[in-house]
Amino acid sequence: MIRWAFLFPGQGSQYVGMGKDLKENFAIAAETFAEADEALHEHLSKLCFEGPEADLKLTKNTQPAILTVSIAALRVLQKETGITPIVAAGHSLGEYSALVCAGALAFSDAVRIVRLRGTFMQEAVPVGVGGMAAILGLDTPLVEQACREAAQGEHVAPANYNCPGQIVISGHIEAVKRAAAKAEVLGAKKTVMLPVSAPFHSVLMQPAAERLGEALQPIPVADLLVPVLSNVEADFYPSKDAVKPLLTRQVSSPVRWIEEMEKLLQQQPDRALEIGPGNVLCGLMRKINKDMKIQKVDTVDDIKEVIASIKA
Repeated sequence: MIRWAFLFPGQGSQYVGMGKDLKENFAIAAETFAEADEALHEHLSKLCFEGPEADLKLTKNTQPAILTVSIAALRVLQKETGITPIVAAGHSLGEYSALVCAGALAFSDAVRIVRLRGTFMQEAVPVGVGGMAAILGLDTPLVEQACREAAQGEHVAPANYNCPGQIVISGHIEAVKRAAAKAEVLGAKKTVMLPVSAPFHSVLMQPAAERLGEALQPIPVADLLVPVLSNVEADFYPSKDAVKPLLTRQVSSPVRWIEEMEKLLQQQPDRALEIGPGNVLCGLMRKINKDMKIQKVDTVDDIKEVIASIKA
C-alpha cells in the first residue's frame, strides 16, 4: 500500500489555460468549475481557461482560480485512482486546498473565502508601498541579519522559507530593496524583486488578517479527515477549532515551508503529489529532500502518469 502525501500550490503557479483539459475530459472537473462559478456568481472558469493573463494575475482572482483548479485535479485523481493521502499540506493559499481535501472546509465556502482573502490582501497596503524579493543562495541566519540591518524604522522580514537557499522577504518596498542589497554583500548568489502587488506574509498584512478573521467567523468547519500541516506553526492542526485562528494568522505570518516539509517527511510517505497548477512545490521538495518521489497532477497526462506509476 503506497503512503501518499498531497501538496497544493499557492499564488504564482497560475497560468492561462489551467484546468481546461481536465474540464473537457472529466465530468467531475466540469462540475467543480461550475460549482466555483456559482459560488462567485461569475465565470471564474472562463478566466482560468482563456485569461486574460492580467486579470488572472490579480490576487483576488488568482486565489480562487488556483484553489478551483487544485480541487478539480484532486477530485479527478481520487475518482480515477481511489487514492487518499496520509498527510496534506499547502503553500500559503494552498493550505485552503489542503483543508478542502481533508473535509474541514466545503469547497464552495473555500472559494468565497479565498476571493475575500485575495481582495483583503490587495487592499491592505497601497500599491507601491510594499514589495517582496527572493534571496537565493544565502543561509537563513544571514537573510534574517540582512533584514534586521536594513529595516531602519520600516518593516522587512522573511515571508517564505521555501527551501534551503531560497527565502522570500517582504515589507516596505525601500526596506526590501535595502535588505536585498545587504544580502548580496553578505554573499547571496542572486536577489530578485518579485512582481507582486503587496507585501504578503508580513506584518503589513495585519489589516487583511483582521478582515479575514471576521469573514471566517460564520464559515462552518468540520473535523479533519486527513492530517493537515499549518504554514504558521509548521505542525499539524490539532483540531478543527484551530482552523480559523491559524488561517487568520497565516496572512501576516511567514510560510515555514522547509520545517513543514521536514514534519511531513517524518510521517514517512512513500510518494508525494503536487495537485494543482504548475510544479513549484516539486522543485522545492527536490531541494529539501532529493530522495522523496514527487510528481505533479495538473493535466490529463499527469493523471495517466499517476495511474501508470501505481500499477508499476
